[in-house]
Amino acid sequence: MRVIAIEEHWTTPGIDRALRAQSTRSRDESVALNDRGDIPARLLDIGDQRIEAMDAAGIDLQILSIAPPGTHGLPPREAIALSREANDRASEAVDRHPTRLRAMTTLPMSDPDAAVAELQRTANAPAHVGIMSYGRSGDRPLDDPAYDELLATAASMGRPVFLHPQIPPHAVRDASYRGFDPSVELALATFGWGWHIEAGLAALRLILRGTFDRHPDLQIVLGHWGEMLLFALDRVDSLSNIATGLDRRVAEYFRTNIHIATSGMLTPRLLRHALDFTSIDRILLSGDYPFHRLDAATLADFLGTLPDRADQHKLAHANAQALYRLDPSPSGSDEKTTPVLE
Repeated sequence: MRVIAIEEHWTTPGIDRALRAQSTRSRDESVALNDRGDIPARLLDIGDQRIEAMDAAGIDLQILSIAPPGTHGLPPREAIALSREANDRASEAVDRHPTRLRAMTTLPMSDPDAAVAELQRTANAPAHVGIMSYGRSGDRPLDDPAYDELLATAASMGRPVFLHPQIPPHAVRDASYRGFDPSVELALATFGWGWHIEAGLAALRLILRGTFDRHPDLQIVLGHWGEMLLFALDRVDSLSNIATGLDRRVAEYFRTNIHIATSGMLTPRLLRHALDFTSIDRILLSGDYPFHRLDAATLADFLGTLPDRADQHKLAHANAQALYRLDPSPSGSDEKTTPVLE
């Protein structure tokens, strides 16, 4: 069975240096999470080492995405140059491994007009099939009217927006995440809780702003099984009673405009829970490499919990093929041969 993994991270030396060179108050402290073990080397590699890791995990194709926080927190001029460089590097990597890699476009979100221009520049680049974004750039949320042209362009191009978590703003961290050892504070504000609340809130803001009413073809992806929203969707849907300007109830947008990714969390009970609120057609496999590393046995066991063979194929590859408009069965000299499920 073919396996496609979205949200597989990498970065460039230029982006890494720029993020670390920021002032203390401007710096995104979550960059420190990229320094553990052999993660730094794996993030910088989009060549042979990555392909070997894919083979070991039983992954046929990865969709590359710049690791958090991307270029979102950088000044416009720097963000524009580094985003362009990242997108060109991704295209080159896909050219070298055309059957194994695709990429999400990195955008200079600190300059909304430049973000539109960069997205349009990649319009005819076959390597680029989606967008990696975050819920805000600086103090500007993704639902701000300044980004409406960008979201309209993404919808018209058929480019899904992966809405990735990011660390809460300093004021929120000061109010809610301080008072512990620095390592605990960082973990609480990122993978332990804060990341997921930020991403879920960003998705809710897009819905409440009427984004999907204006752009019904716009598709977004939420990682980590929906960034807490599916667990509270019954409660969240009560917003529909207040936000009367929407075309539909809040929960309905999860069936038409929002996809859910696994982000390396191959836990059958999370799959069962997700299927109570969305359909198998809207669940995508993502490994979150190199922060999580899939292995072929775990992946096969996870897919095997779905009793229907067609559903296994949807989660393993067919949903990603449809959403990202991928070739159904690429072939070439670098195609892997390790099966996950026969």
